[in-house]
Amino acid sequence: MVYYFAGYFNATTSNEQKVSFCVPSGNFGNVCAGHIARQMGLPVHRLIVATNENDVLDEFFKTGRYQPRTTENTHVTSSPSMDISKASNFERFVFDLMDRDADTIQNLWAEVASGKGFDLKGHLEEIHEKYGFVSGKSTHADRLATIRQVYEQDGELIDPHTADGVKVARDVREAGETIVCLETALAAKFDQTIYEAVGNVTIPRPDGLAGLEDLPQRVEVVKNDAELVKDIIRKALD
Repeated sequence: MVYYFAGYFNATTSNEQKVSFCVPSGNFGNVCAGHIARQMGLPVHRLIVATNENDVLDEFFKTGRYQPRTTENTHVTSSPSMDISKASNFERFVFDLMDRDADTIQNLWAEVASGKGFDLKGHLEEIHEKYGFVSGKSTHADRLATIRQVYEQDGELIDPHTADGVKVARDVREAGETIVCLETALAAKFDQTIYEAVGNVTIPRPDGLAGLEDLPQRVEVVKNDAELVKDIIRKALD
């Protein structure tokens, strides 16, 4: 939550100004922290939820319908940390939306567990106006185009998740709106996608990871047994 405050103070010159945040989201944890910061009084204009092809949250914030998908219908994408259908932190926001009524939340999530999901389209105005949430979706082609554009214009390499955020922020930005796009990973973790977007460039990495591939690898193959894994951990900690 602290970096929402830090981001705000770095992007403004007075407390009268407002800032929006665009957050690449899969499990809703990061943007939920932004929601809490806004509830605490941080002058946040909007919280922009950026999804990839797994757009369950985008569907909710646009239509009010929350319908998590099965594993078979969850896409494997080039922004893999967002390949989530059922966002475990999302319940915390809906709890606020439902006036912190625990019984209502229990009933809604029973509908989720049954596979039906739920529809809160009657609360869309509140979601957008009171809580400031909007959303958008980015695809693999969008990620490549955004990584390429940012690199060509700014000389910066951004990772695929951050590219989802930048793409959606550009799509929904209002005139005069200041948007802080959260960078959620380093480009070095996704070299194949970076090369696909901009070619065989040198991707910077932290000094502490220099020569990582040359270090010895220690691998122990064990059976699918929790007790065996616990024993390995105990021995390593002795």
